[in-house]
Amino acid sequence: MTRITTFYPRRGRVSGRHEDALTRLWPTYGVRIADPYPPLDPAALFGRTAPLVLEIGSGMGDATVAMAEADPGRDYLAVEVFPPGLGNLLAVVEERGLTNVRVAQGDALHLLRHMLAPDSLAAVHVYFPDPWPKARHHKRRLIQPDNVALLRSRLAVGGVLHCATDWADYAEQMAEVLDGADGLANLHDGFAPRPAHRPVTKFEQRGLAAGRQIFDLLYHRTA
Repeated sequence: MTRITTFYPRRGRVSGRHEDALTRLWPTYGVRIADPYPPLDPAALFGRTAPLVLEIGSGMGDATVAMAEADPGRDYLAVEVFPPGLGNLLAVVEERGLTNVRVAQGDALHLLRHMLAPDSLAAVHVYFPDPWPKARHHKRRLIQPDNVALLRSRLAVGGVLHCATDWADYAEQMAEVLDGADGLANLHDGFAPRPAHRPVTKFEQRGLAAGRQIFDLLYHRTA
């Protein structure tokens, strides 16, 4: 069955610094999301057993680095398809001496479906995913019932799904889908106050500069 892609495969120039980081650090920090999709062992990947946070669409990695640095007791797996972003994240991880960050390249849904075990995640962060603003492209949005069911299955009971967007109609769709999902409950009455632990990303800054409101949604797995 042909699956709908939820991201646009952007291209960009990989700088010398980023290329160097990818070459040197990928064997230690990198996870390739590709057939035959070997099961992921977080304890082996991070060298310890700790709660695991999945970052879907980490961009240049600024938010991932900030949260991982402030939260050393948990491990962060950042998924991105954009090579310059992966290279930048690896370079900053090395500069900061972070041991609780790993990066994965490829489709996060394939990672979730084929490589991550059920009940294995403490949290999933979906910050400013591609809004696919044209109506004919809404089917490509990440937050859809089938995808949310998959996300829920990989969260441990009590684990949190945190979404953020600056597109009002996508925020409403997210809320509708998440409210209708089995085994998820809203941690707030409607949209959440902006959590202090979520760093301001460049996508958020662009949205604010354009006069758009920021929406956070926090749901936890109940069963």
